Amino acid sequence: MLHAMAAEFDAETTRTPSRALAPGLYLVGTPIGNLEDITLRALRVLKSVDRIACEDTRQTQKLLNHLGITTPTVSCHQHNERERSVELVAALREGKSIALVSDAGMPGISDPGGWLTQAAIAAGIQVYPIPGANAAISGLIASGLSTAEFEFLGFLPEKAGARRSALEELYAAATSRAANQKDNAAVRTLIFYEAPHRILETLADLESVWGPQVRVVVARELTKLHEEFLRGTVEEVKNDLAARDRVRGEITLLVEATGRPAGEPDTALSLVARVQQLAAREGLNEKDALKRLARELGQSKSDLYRELQRERAKPARGRQA
Repeated sequence: MLHAMAAEFDAETTRTPSRALAPGLYLVGTPIGNLEDITLRALRVLKSVDRIACEDTRQTQKLLNHLGITTPTVSCHQHNERERSVELVAALREGKSIALVSDAGMPGISDPGGWLTQAAIAAGIQVYPIPGANAAISGLIASGLSTAEFEFLGFLPEKAGARRSALEELYAAATSRAANQKDNAAVRTLIFYEAPHRILETLADLESVWGPQVRVVVARELTKLHEEFLRGTVEEVKNDLAARDRVRGEITLLVEATGRPAGEPDTALSLVARVQQLAAREGLNEKDALKRLARELGQSKSDLYRELQRERAKPARGRQA
């Protein structure tokens, strides 16, 4: 399939008069697992630039060999990016075109690339984003959690104390935000990357800080052969993973940040929002979602229905006024 894409790329460039790339820095997204996730535009750029700056030249060379691309490469990783940027910016000033790639995904997203990009901008060099695969966004759209508002936070601290403190700060911020929003139009989804050997510790910390009922999604090995989504409460997902002999693969962790006290209903949400959230999360119609919420709150369905109608009527009266 990959060779077919390359052939399609070659056919397209044959039909279209070839044009040299404009000078500048090209931030090229590369596959995060499935090699078919390279775009036709990325193929053209990688083939046409003067040089490709790579997080790991050996890793990138595997991809280039698959694609039949012979563009020269140079390393640009976290240990040499500042020094290498001087050399690359000098070449860019001379009118060269340079592609920047990470081992997988988009450069600069929990990967090297930010320093070179800033240096190029400061030098007045044109910077071109070439979109591609990204684990955080891929995990989010298939998580079933809210996509209306989200925050990507990269990797949590490795040390247990620092990680716990970071989660406590995030919980305090979510609780404050919920208290200050009367209608709380959207629940925020937090997105992290995590190493497989730390995921159980991180889930345990989440359970301790946010409570066992906070909803999470562990997206593992995205776009790869063994891609997997574990959805549920943090207690359920943690127990699922703990029962395995070993947790493997790259992990994207998503958290539904409602900010409610551990184990308590999210009273900061309006009743309309709570019904809509439950319906979307569990795949229920409004009637069944209302019934479920009434049971969880220990209220009668009829009382909750009347409250829902009163709440919906308030904006209408406000508009008439």
